[in-house]
Amino acid sequence: MKTLLITGTDTEIGKTVVTLSLIAYWQKYRSLDQLGIMKLIQTGTPGDSHLYQQLFPLTQSPELINPLSYPLPIAPPLAAEQEGQDVNLTTVWQALTRLKSQRELVLLEALGGLGSPMTWEMTVADVAAAWRLPVVLVVPVKLGAIAQTVANVALARQSQVEIKGLIVNCLSEEAEAKQAQWTPHDLIQTLCGLPILGTIPYLSNPKDTEKLADIASNLELEYLW
Repeated sequence: MKTLLITGTDTEIGKTVVTLSLIAYWQKYRSLDQLGIMKLIQTGTPGDSHLYQQLFPLTQSPELINPLSYPLPIAPPLAAEQEGQDVNLTTVWQALTRLKSQRELVLLEALGGLGSPMTWEMTVADVAAAWRLPVVLVVPVKLGAIAQTVANVALARQSQVEIKGLIVNCLSEEAEAKQAQWTPHDLIQTLCGLPILGTIPYLSNPKDTEKLADIASNLELEYLW
């Protein structure tokens, strides 16, 4: 079965919007019964896994949607420490293995950027490399995004993580108007040597699943699966 890890250059930059768009696309044009959805580790409540279940009739058990969660919205090893626990990636791996055996494609949403810690020893990039997870990198339209993108791509290559492509996300109406200045596609593609698969426009209602599906249909999805 195929897997795709949706990660980004930083936190709060649109990974969830991209994930929701791809779920909405499968709901409209393919079949949710063949799609698996997982938030690898969730910190903070209510979290992204709650939103998945709120918006879509997912036919998988809650522990396969989010196998590991902590109430504090901080880095997983710190959130786990507050609960007197360690982050048990074996739990996540076992859930992922089960889900992969049931579905044609599994979408995984990461946390933070590729350099964000999953445990005291491993970053998102380390886990993606160890589990051989291909990645789509979400890039926000904001000042500084070019440098962050280059740095995350460099980390992926150092870690031998395959990046399928980049998806640009507009965080605001201002960002949508300033794409050419803040995230010029030609410059990013030249610096990174990777394709930009499309842009997510600013969404005043990011829970409109019909709109999300239409947006995803305009992405170059053939790069992803």
